[in-house]
Amino acid sequence: MVKKNRNKEQDEQIDSNLDINNMIMDDMEPVPAKDTEDDEFEQLLNSFINDSIEAEDDKILSPAEKLPPETEKKSNIHKEMAALNLNNDEKELAQAYANFLDAITAIAALRAIPLPDCVFKAEMLVPNYKPSTGRKIVNDASLCWDVMLQAFPERLSLLNPNSTDEEFLNFAEGLSDQNLQLAIISYVEILIDIENCEVSYEEKRLKAQRRRIERELYEEYQRRRERKLKFIEAVRKKNFPVDADRLINNYFKTAAKDTEGAFEALTKNPAVYAPIEVDKIKPRFFGLLKVTPKDGIRENHRLGRFLKYLKV
Repeated sequence: MVKKNRNKEQDEQIDSNLDINNMIMDDMEPVPAKDTEDDEFEQLLNSFINDSIEAEDDKILSPAEKLPPETEKKSNIHKEMAALNLNNDEKELAQAYANFLDAITAIAALRAIPLPDCVFKAEMLVPNYKPSTGRKIVNDASLCWDVMLQAFPERLSLLNPNSTDEEFLNFAEGLSDQNLQLAIISYVEILIDIENCEVSYEEKRLKAQRRRIERELYEEYQRRRERKLKFIEAVRKKNFPVDADRLINNYFKTAAKDTEGAFEALTKNPAVYAPIEVDKIKPRFFGLLKVTPKDGIRENHRLGRFLKYLKV
């Protein structure tokens, strides 16, 4: 009789436990485990909750879920940046790209989507940004957007691809998925940083162009100066009765505007640039014949013939 009563009490205890389990399933609130059945039920309950969360598009990920093993390769570009001495604009662009790629890598890993083959490397920004590098970054970003569209087709269908930067950021603020939010924010930062780098590049290009032009002008000035000095020295050596400096300097000034006309005047009538100084003409026949205007004309023609065939 005692044995039967004991069995009856055990049966009542089991029924009581089952009632408690049913209450737990209805309320979906786990209670402290007291025996093996409670432990097994709590494991099943936690598994159900986790499966439900992972099935949602807009879930909030735990730290462990944000950093699956597949994302370890994301550190490559960060290491590249640390090893390079980038300028401020280039550093900000590389950082924005790294953050964008981190987010895309996490999204691809969680959704089992293959990562695209991105070609940008931080070293491409050394010594500075170039438009060709910007095109590589934009192409990479376009490939990464395909991953985002595969992972969140319904969510991103609400986003206008032609949105402004502010509209992109406002859209990102309304997202609960942190990886997608980081991807969109970093994408906007990439566009802004590329624009800054383009402006900086154009300033550097114009500055370099100006320096090149200045250098070429200076080199041309030096060449002209050397040629003038050779012309002047050649005229002086022949002892022509003319101010050689004035003659050649005036010729070069005119030649800068009309090269052919200036040279024709120089060889036919050099006196237009500097008059023949008659008092410097030596008398002929040991001074027996006085210098006349005809001597000046003769010297003018002789000087013109000399300059016509002068090679300097």
